[in-house]
Amino acid sequence: MSRINKNVILALLTLTSSAFLLFQLYYYKHYLSTKNGAGLSKSKGSRIGFDSTQWRALKKFIMLTSSQNVPVFLIDPLILELINKNFEQVKNTSRGSTLECKFFCVPRDFTVFALQYHLWKNEEGWFRIAENMGFQCLKIESKDPRLDGIDSLSGTEIPLHYICKLATHAIHLVVFHERSGNYLWHGHLRLRRHIDRKFVPFRKLQFGRYPGAFDRPELQQVTVDGLEVLIPKDPVHFLEEIPHSRFIECRYKEARAFFQQYLDDNTVEAMAFRKSAKELLQLAAKTLNKLGVQFWLSSGTCLGWYRQCNIIPYSKDVDLGIFIQDYKPDIILAFQDAGLPLKHKFGKVEDSLELSFQGKDDVKLDIFFFYEETDHMWNGGTQAKTGKKFNKCPWVCQCQDSL
Repeated sequence: MSRINKNVILALLTLTSSAFLLFQLYYYKHYLSTKNGAGLSKSKGSRIGFDSTQWRALKKFIMLTSSQNVPVFLIDPLILELINKNFEQVKNTSRGSTLECKFFCVPRDFTVFALQYHLWKNEEGWFRIAENMGFQCLKIESKDPRLDGIDSLSGTEIPLHYICKLATHAIHLVVFHERSGNYLWHGHLRLRRHIDRKFVPFRKLQFGRYPGAFDRPELQQVTVDGLEVLIPKDPVHFLEEIPHSRFIECRYKEARAFFQQYLDDNTVEAMAFRKSAKELLQLAAKTLNKLGVQFWLSSGTCLGWYRQCNIIPYSKDVDLGIFIQDYKPDIILAFQDAGLPLKHKFGKVEDSLELSFQGKDDVKLDIFFFYEETDHMWNGGTQAKTGKKFNKCPWVCQCQDSL
């Protein structure tokens, strides 16, 4: 009997010891580890992600640009998409109030900002300070295409891109330049022989693979992960522009060769027509942009731009192209409200639609709608006098990226 009692007592002691050990493990996990710092991510006042190299690089860059009054704004597609999805949260966030780095701490090699170059007053001084703060900066320059048409000035170089690296993260600063059509342009990022290809993973850059053109964005200030930054006021519009932003420069050298063989028409009538045609083109662009309809130069207007960097004076009209799937019934009303009454409507939406509007000074605007097939696209054309219809597969549709 005494032997049984001893076994029972031994079993009870074993169970008690096990329970006490489990209690110790539970207590350490949920109480002591938090006090010793292992659970800081859940404690009051914690700041998740703010110790990353990436965020520190961005914080330094934003502090530097702010202190030197450099008007940069955020154009990073990934971050703008995240901001747009969480805009109410971002709008109601004040500086330093956030406890988690949700936007700037998404892992990547680059964060992209932009700068309007004509607003930058102290470029050299800014880079000296940046280098003193530990940034390694690379400047990419190239010939100014705005001066290519002037022989005596061609070859002048302008800054196109800057890349500033701090530790393992890089800031890509895209330089925007003003163009005469009241839009912003950035150049192609071409690496020269002396540039270290291993400085950053250039192939991952989202801007600079080709020249780009954007509407001049209106900016707004927001607080992102505790940092005050400028972003486009309409981020959705800016994001929609990116896939269609490729800019094809006019071929100035070929245009000069063309005019050496065929004299340019500089008569008063020709110059007046070109002026009216450009005004009509700007009005059409403004009207279609309001509707969110993508378009491009087509037919004779595209040929004039491509061949001689100007509008062909004897064409007497302006030609635009639009994909038929982008057609909207309110296009006609929008042009009429803009002061361009409908002159002709040929075809129908299902086949060979063409709209013709009357501009001032007897300059006409023709809009051709393009239909996509399996291996080609085509647009219809109707002869106004006879009503005879033509289908064609025009090469000029390749110029759709020119605007």
